[in-house]
Amino acid sequence: MKTQSHSPWLHRYAMFVAFCTFVLIIAGALVTSNDAGLSVPDWPTSFGSFRMPRMVGGVLFEHGHRMIAGTVGILTIILALAIWLRDSRRWVKWVAGGAVLAVLAQAVLGGITVLFYLPVAISTSHATLGQIFFCLAASLAFFTRAGWRWDEPKLTDPSVPTLRLLTVVTTGLILVQLVLGAVYRHSGKGLDLHIVGAGVVTMFVAYLVTRILIKFSQTPALLRPALLLGALLALQVSLGIGSYVVKMADRNAPQPLPPVVNMTTAHVAVGALVLLASLYLTYQAHRFLAPRVEEAKVVSAPHGAAA
Repeated sequence: MKTQSHSPWLHRYAMFVAFCTFVLIIAGALVTSNDAGLSVPDWPTSFGSFRMPRMVGGVLFEHGHRMIAGTVGILTIILALAIWLRDSRRWVKWVAGGAVLAVLAQAVLGGITVLFYLPVAISTSHATLGQIFFCLAASLAFFTRAGWRWDEPKLTDPSVPTLRLLTVVTTGLILVQLVLGAVYRHSGKGLDLHIVGAGVVTMFVAYLVTRILIKFSQTPALLRPALLLGALLALQVSLGIGSYVVKMADRNAPQPLPPVVNMTTAHVAVGALVLLASLYLTYQAHRFLAPRVEEAKVVSAPHGAAA
């Protein structure tokens, strides 16, 4: 495969956009955690005007979220244009185009959420698309990194199911779990399903990490993201339990108290990182592992695979 010329500034800018997207997820979580979803009751205007409203109370969170979203949208469009002009890989250009479409669709969903008074289906879709957009933005940061390629020498993986398949399934289950969490956050229903989903995701991640520890402990490209995924999931489970405890303790409070806001917002933010860690591990599995044993191009020193 022809080596792609690397642009350090493009990679750094892509990392910046991904970071801003993560900040946007936190801002969105603060809106829901503070019950501030309709603090600004219209869209795209704010109280019938395009002027800056008084940033007090719930307006601070709701309008602040809109401002950050608008900024991220502009940054994403600039990133996509830069990639189309600078990067010769067609598939990376299409990922960048998908990120632009996702951020535009996210803005529309956010507006519909307000105009139709927070319908659960639309609010959940808005939250889910936010997670997907974050993965797209972060993927662009990965793909623009120096040395990123898909034709690395492949290691054999005779296990069934293969790690390539297992990482895809695990990432999909994590996304479903985040959807269930969004349903619960926006409707107050479905906690049982969310808890069951947490158990299923935990089992899959534990199995995945164990497989990598046993078979590929000398391959940093797989081991490091696997350990990161396991650590983030452990933190996420702890935050989930903590969120439930503080919610039950303050369930009669007239408005969300700081412990509830902080814990639930952190739960959403770490959930996004768990999804991203699993996605990155999926990428690494497809970069360094052969799809089938008979197609494997075995390397003599598995530990030499790049991270």
